[in-house]
Amino acid sequence: MTGRESRRRTGRRRRIETRTAREIGSGVRAPYVTRRIPILNLLDPDAAALIEEDADRILDEIGMEFRGDPETLDIFRQAGARVEGERVRFDPGWCRDRIRTAPSTFVQHARNPDRSVRIGGDAQVFCPSFGPPFVHDMQNGRRYATIDDFRNLTRIHHQLPGVHHSGGVVCEPVDLPVPLRHLHMTHAHLTLNDKPFMGAVTASSRARDCIEMCRLAMGAGFVDANCVLYSVVNTNAPLVLDRTMLMALKEYARAGQCTVVSPFVLGGAMSPVTVAATLAQVLAEVMASVALIQLIRPGAPCVFGTFFSPLSLLTGAPTFGTPEGTQFQMCARTLADRLGLPFHSVGALTASKVPDAQAGYESQSQLMGAVLAGVHFIIHATGCLEGLLTMGYEKTVMDADRCEAMARFAEGVDLSERARAHDAFREVAPGEHFLGSRHTLANFADAFWRSDLSDNRTFEQWSAEGGHWQHRRAGDTVKRLLRDYEPPPLDPAIRESLDDFVARRSREIESGAAGPDG
Repeated sequence: MTGRESRRRTGRRRRIETRTAREIGSGVRAPYVTRRIPILNLLDPDAAALIEEDADRILDEIGMEFRGDPETLDIFRQAGARVEGERVRFDPGWCRDRIRTAPSTFVQHARNPDRSVRIGGDAQVFCPSFGPPFVHDMQNGRRYATIDDFRNLTRIHHQLPGVHHSGGVVCEPVDLPVPLRHLHMTHAHLTLNDKPFMGAVTASSRARDCIEMCRLAMGAGFVDANCVLYSVVNTNAPLVLDRTMLMALKEYARAGQCTVVSPFVLGGAMSPVTVAATLAQVLAEVMASVALIQLIRPGAPCVFGTFFSPLSLLTGAPTFGTPEGTQFQMCARTLADRLGLPFHSVGALTASKVPDAQAGYESQSQLMGAVLAGVHFIIHATGCLEGLLTMGYEKTVMDADRCEAMARFAEGVDLSERARAHDAFREVAPGEHFLGSRHTLANFADAFWRSDLSDNRTFEQWSAEGGHWQHRRAGDTVKRLLRDYEPPPLDPAIRESLDDFVARRSREIESGAAGPDG
């Protein structure tokens, strides 16, 4: 190779690398993963039938309590369920029959149509962590989260191609009064990010506010006819759905928005200590709750959700990255399929307090399990520290890097004519190398997945440039994303209407005009 040819190839490689880096920085990629690999299934049909039989027995003999809402009890009573006080019992198969009207797949529309995601089928969506009251970065340590943290994390998620969703309560802005938080969080999701997001579930009025803000941003007619909000309702395991969750569930169901029914279970405390018994309990809670949604509005989108963490019976603390947790996900996906519902579950959870080796192996183990299980919507895919008490800045970008790797894995092996490289074998003689072949040069940019954070240089190169550990490199990425952030386009009139809505509703809530659940 001549010196001129070498310089030309070096320049071409740099142009490719620059273009690839620009694409990564813009966050523009496929809006969700399309899986081309099989699901790892641990339940054969006979085993799944046993779990379903146990769930039916629980609902028939024990039932489930729907607390604090007489209207819900009336809905069940009129539909033929057996209601005694707040306890509702169901004949075997009753709930399953009502669930048949729920769609097996649907689209959650984003403000930017190019960011809309499909829920169910062969789609897989990665979503940030949810609900931590603390945030952490390596410079400032652990501290209570603020609305500025919430906005910064929303800006970061907007730019990360491995994250398909803006999430919900990506951190709890504790510097704002509780009744006002949902307004500012929804405002951030709609103005600082244009990916789909989650609605508030802590009061019916807050759910209505989220719906109304989407109507302002996306058009009332569009929102009334389409799913634009994805909201998670947790049962109080075992076998309770309380008034707060019920009121939000009803608001979203009546509006035709998606409700995820996700029992929150710490195995050994909120369910029996075995995977099989916990599966039966969770299935029972999901079936009864989804049946209620379909009674309220047949065809409203619903999702089978799970949050299962085995409890350490020695310390009482939740554990993550365990074999039981992965087994549970793989079995629950099968049960969701047999109900005809999309499946929602957890991703990169860890009990580690900082983005260290423990955080890495626990999160990767949990995330890989979710991918292999075929979870359609993977929540807590980025940012988790301290068992969901803390949202980590560096951890967010580190996890997003792993999400991109998992997406590449889930897309399967390319067997196209190009990938089979017949011409490359004809060009390169035995004993030679493929580095300069036309096939390698033509496919250089995307031949192998490349991490934005892992360092593959020699020890000498790494040392000469500062010897930075990965959390330091992740911190530099966070700073770059915040420095280079550009908000997505938004009609100034829409922005003004959202600003006005937040100001008006804040005044109403602070004056007490919002009602008792405001």
